[in-house]
Formats: sequence, C-alpha cells, structure tokens
Amino acid sequence: MISATGLRFAYGRTEIIRDISLAARPGRVLGLIGPNGSGKTTLLRLLHGGLTPAAGEVLIDGTRLDRIDRQTISRQIAVVVQESGGETTMTAAEMVLLGRTARLSGFQRTGEGDISSARTALQRVGALDLARRDFAGLSGGEKQRVLIARSLAQDADHLLLDEPTNHLDIRYQHEVLGLLRSLATTTVVVLHDLNLAARYCDDVVLLSQGQVAGAGTVDDVLDPDLLSRVYGIGVRRVDDTDGLHLLFTPLRQEVA
Repeated sequence: MISATGLRFAYGRTEIIRDISLAARPGRVLGLIGPNGSGKTTLLRLLHGGLTPAAGEVLIDGTRLDRIDRQTISRQIAVVVQESGGETTMTAAEMVLLGRTARLSGFQRTGEGDISSARTALQRVGALDLARRDFAGLSGGEKQRVLIARSLAQDADHLLLDEPTNHLDIRYQHEVLGLLRSLATTTVVVLHDLNLAARYCDDVVLLSQGQVAGAGTVDDVLDPDLLSRVYGIGVRRVDDTDGLHLLFTPLRQEVA
C-alpha cells in the first residue's frame, strides 16, 4: 500500500502540490487524472521518492519513504517514466534485464532465472519479438512497451507509471492497461485519457491546480458536472453493461 498525507511541493516560489492526501491499495489501480499542469507527474515523483516533499509524508506499507534505503526502495517500487531511456547501445532484452538488478546483491550476476523473468515480461507486453533489436532504434511505442516490461521484470509489489500509454496505438493501450489491471500489485498510473481511466482504474484522484478536486472510485469521481468544472469542457456520461463512457463537447464561447 502507498499512502500520502498533507503533501506539499514547490519549484522555487511556485507551489505545485498543495496539501494532497491519498491511498493506493494493494491489488487495485489508482489513476491520477487532471488537466495539463495540475501536478500529476510531480505527485507521482513524490510517491516514489524522485522528489522530496516540502511538507507531508509518504508511507510504503506503513513505513515512511524517507526512512527506507534506496536498495530496498528499488526492490519495493518499480517506476516507468515518460523519458525514453536516453542513448544506449543495449538491446531490448538487455534493457529489460536491468529490471532484475534490484533483486541481485553485491557483485551477483544475472542468471537463468533472471533471463527467464525478462523473457516472460517481454512476452506479457507483446514485445518478445523485439528482444534482439537495439533499444535506441525502436519506435516510441516499442520503447514504451520495453520499459513497461523492465518494470514487470523488477517483480516489485508497487508499480508507478507516468503516462504508460504514451506513443502506444489503440490496441496496445488496452492490452497494457488490461495487463496492469490483472496484476496483484499496488499500481498508480498517470493518465490523460479519461475513458481509459474509466475502463481500467479502480480508483482515481482528480487534480486541479495542485489540489485534489475529487477522490474515490471511478464511478464516484467521473461525474460530468465535476469534470466539466475542472476541465472547462462539456461532459456527458453514458453508462452501459460495458462500463461508463464519457463524451466531450467544447463549451460555447459567448461573443461580445
């Protein structure tokens, strides 16, 4: 479980996160949603220790994050960020195998079990055919799937992802999010697409200008009136046997 209480964070004098509290529970997917600039990525970085809050605390299974050593954190938390991984001469398989280093101690080298875990992770994201290809030469969507495979190979209990569907086509968006939904981990994911959040998240935190505008189950938070106020767009919700769907219409601008 990941919980946070009273988080605050600022870049210089610009406050980005204002008194945010949340809880991500085991076996559930928590979505962080909200307009551009609402603080989603900053909040995610606070939750995995990439940033240090100016106030408040983050707990990982009841222990304060700032009291956990970095090696233990790397075993407990797997993170997928938006960056593509930079310049590298590694193959896709070698990139995924990096996820196993958190499980090794001292000068221990990867073994057959680690290689098997990396192969399985690539297979789960539909990227086994990319294993021997140079990571740098992959498309944006292919790189994204490999990085998600690396996080799965890490075999952590907590999985945090910043826009994992970025660069993915429709098929892989649904396959990857469906996979995340099937995991027994505590999963926190930043999403821009509200319909993907509706389909694959159990709970959501809606951010607006660095504060929580709504938090709870998908059914409770994805309310047309609330979304319309936060996003400044007309929202219509359709509920059917396949779940809820959101339709959007630009608000009419009054002509002076």
